[in-house]
Amino acid sequence: MADIVQDDEVLRILDELTTMTGRADPYPRYARLREISPIVRAEDGALVVTGYGDCQTVVRDGRLAHLPPDMLAFIGFPDWRERPALMQLFTTMLTLNPPDHTRLRRLVSSAFTARRVAALRPAIERLVAERLDAMEDAGDSVDFVSTFAFPLPVAVIGELLGVPAADRAGLQQLVGDWTRVLEVITPEVLAKADPAAARLREYLAGLLDERRKEPRDDLLSALAQAQAADDRLTDDEVLSNAALLFAAGFETTTNLLANGLVALLERPGSLARVTARAADPAVEELLRFDSPVQIVSRIATAPVELAGRTIDEGERVVAYLGAGNRDPERFEAPDELRLDRDNNAPLSFGGGIHYCLGAPLARLEAQVALPALAARFPDLALAGPPERRDSLSLKGFTRMPLRGTTR
Repeated sequence: MADIVQDDEVLRILDELTTMTGRADPYPRYARLREISPIVRAEDGALVVTGYGDCQTVVRDGRLAHLPPDMLAFIGFPDWRERPALMQLFTTMLTLNPPDHTRLRRLVSSAFTARRVAALRPAIERLVAERLDAMEDAGDSVDFVSTFAFPLPVAVIGELLGVPAADRAGLQQLVGDWTRVLEVITPEVLAKADPAAARLREYLAGLLDERRKEPRDDLLSALAQAQAADDRLTDDEVLSNAALLFAAGFETTTNLLANGLVALLERPGSLARVTARAADPAVEELLRFDSPVQIVSRIATAPVELAGRTIDEGERVVAYLGAGNRDPERFEAPDELRLDRDNNAPLSFGGGIHYCLGAPLARLEAQVALPALAARFPDLALAGPPERRDSLSLKGFTRMPLRGTTR
């Protein structure tokens, strides 16, 4: 069996994918990596796969697990349990493996059933209408991210969790500062992330106490009731996962809305095709075409077959989901945006036991929002180049100027 490729071209491409220029349009670089080899080795020793089938294996095979939180000690943070930002994130169901992951996911999964998500449609339609009004009130020059793509999912997850509307805007910056540790962990990042995580936890703790005394029909009340019924659930677990849900509730959806709208506006006539009837396949195609999540990493806990090779226990594996979504062996003409594409199954929400719990909610928000945008603003257009967010694993925009928002 041939050695796994790690030559100068591979290392150059992988390095480019860590830069803003490379991440702005990573897809030609992904394609070149696939041409070189289905699996390559990065400079830090990690194995990188770019094919659809191999990426699917990474997210689905239980032998490829999340890196244990104690690995933080080996990258310079032996005191990670004393760091609010790290402790609050790396002890949630997002990063844990079974059996703790199973127990914590069960805690909140009932809030994301198909029936409960579908019941949110009237609230989402109301919130979308409010955001459209805000865009129209802003005149013929509006930033889509700050006016629509960001506040909409914040409002939706706030409704689900039970965070009062008046408090949601104030929590956005806290979440942003805290979740920077998902991208990079440095003393400078932690200087903001730690106090933000502590303040977010303090706020949610107060809200959770209120729900214990006066339950409502929201997720925080459900968490309080679940803890009362299961004394294995600690306050830290309940609060950390509540904070995670609030953060995850808008990170991916914001990027889905922004990436999707850019893709549509860059292709004249495409937005008008996203009618209510055509929204379901259109949203799946937008998820595939420019995935909000580009990268996931795992560690082999046992030997596993990947890209025709046996991966040894202890090997770290990185799957470029955005590359898998453009694999020509899985998708015909993968670089074309085909809003009616059938047999579509993007990898954008991961898979297996860590499949994104909020995927149905993110899809529903986009299925409601995009047709409503097309109907309200048929002349919508980019008013300038959108500004990319500086992120390794999440692909999105920080600003998107639009015109055509007056009638």
